[in-house]
Amino acid sequence: MENTKELHLELEDREWPFTGTDHERMIVRAVVFDNDGFFYFVRADRDDEFGKAVLIETSGGGVESGEKLEEALRRELLEELGAQVEILCRIGTVSDYYNLLKRRNLNHYYLCRVTCLGKNHLTEAETEDFHLSTLKLRFEEAESEYERRTCTPIGRLIAARELPVLRRAGELLRE
Repeated sequence: MENTKELHLELEDREWPFTGTDHERMIVRAVVFDNDGFFYFVRADRDDEFGKAVLIETSGGGVESGEKLEEALRRELLEELGAQVEILCRIGTVSDYYNLLKRRNLNHYYLCRVTCLGKNHLTEAETEDFHLSTLKLRFEEAESEYERRTCTPIGRLIAARELPVLRRAGELLRE
């Protein structure tokens, strides 16, 4: 599967005041689906500097020094979802900011099909601090869940980044 129209978005954080950016984080993320039409996301129950919120996000995380994007993606999907995947194509990139952290995020998104699903390998912080768990939803349910979570500032930031990517993934799957 080839994506001839990669998505490229530049987003701003309008939830918190901009006081400068002092670092950038390279991130890989994936819209992950299975052959039964389910999509896999991470659910987080947070109470931190961003406030109290229950969120939905695509699975993924930071690229380690010297790591290739697709290697990082496979590692993150195995850690967070317990999923081995076939990487079908790049969806695109989204640049966004977390003003509270003075951070710019460069998110590289991929479309992936589950080939094997097992036990996740979450860190203690992911389990204890963010209460991460896996959400398995139909496409329309995922869209609704993102929209429901826009009642908090961090939920609005994440939905602004993720909904266009999810919708582009839907287009790719229909093509």
